[in-house]
Amino acid sequence: MSHRPAPLVLCYHAVSDNWEDWLAVPERDFERQLRLLARGRRPGTAADAAAGRRVLHVTFDDAYASVLHALPLLEGLRLPATVFACAGYGDGRPLEISELSGGRFDAEGLATLSWDELRGLRERGVEIGSHTVTHAHLTQLTDTALERELAASRERIGDELGRPCRYLAYPYGEQDGRVRAAAGRAGYDAAFGLPGIPGDRYALPRVGIYRWNALWRVALKAATRSWRADRSA
Repeated sequence: MSHRPAPLVLCYHAVSDNWEDWLAVPERDFERQLRLLARGRRPGTAADAAAGRRVLHVTFDDAYASVLHALPLLEGLRLPATVFACAGYGDGRPLEISELSGGRFDAEGLATLSWDELRGLRERGVEIGSHTVTHAHLTQLTDTALERELAASRERIGDELGRPCRYLAYPYGEQDGRVRAAAGRAGYDAAFGLPGIPGDRYALPRVGIYRWNALWRVALKAATRSWRADRSA
């Protein structure tokens, strides 16, 4: 077995000083983390990461409105990003998922990006991917419901944004062989897991970053992920 450099794909959710939730990384911490991790790493797109190139790519699950706070820094560092949106929203209303906020509802923190805001991100070079229609637990769905969550979200996002929706991120990071196969049938180029499965295009690994992660912890997570085992060697 040999080891070789791997893509480093970060998974954030919200970037906010005001929403004191485990999903929300303060703006100053976000900046320190990205400036550290960008050193010595080449920025890359979702397509670069899917191709296995040694790049740094930033993703955001749930399409919270606070992602807009992250955009100036990403543009300043020239770091490509992907925002994964739930197609059943798009009107800016809060994402009412109790598992994600510890059961504490915060309308401002949970507010999502509207279709117009998502179009604005697309125009600024941000990739918009699918996070399904309703943020469902995919492994618990029937085959029919699973296909609907994956195919309908891809179609709706493509229609709203005027370009194909190429990438998927699994809600809660939950996936299995059946879900991965369904993602391929739904027409996605690739799908991102959390943490994911090295070498599987429909479970591309990501590193989750959360509010309580100290800078040294973020660096350790990134260093651990930056090398992968090549079992074909």
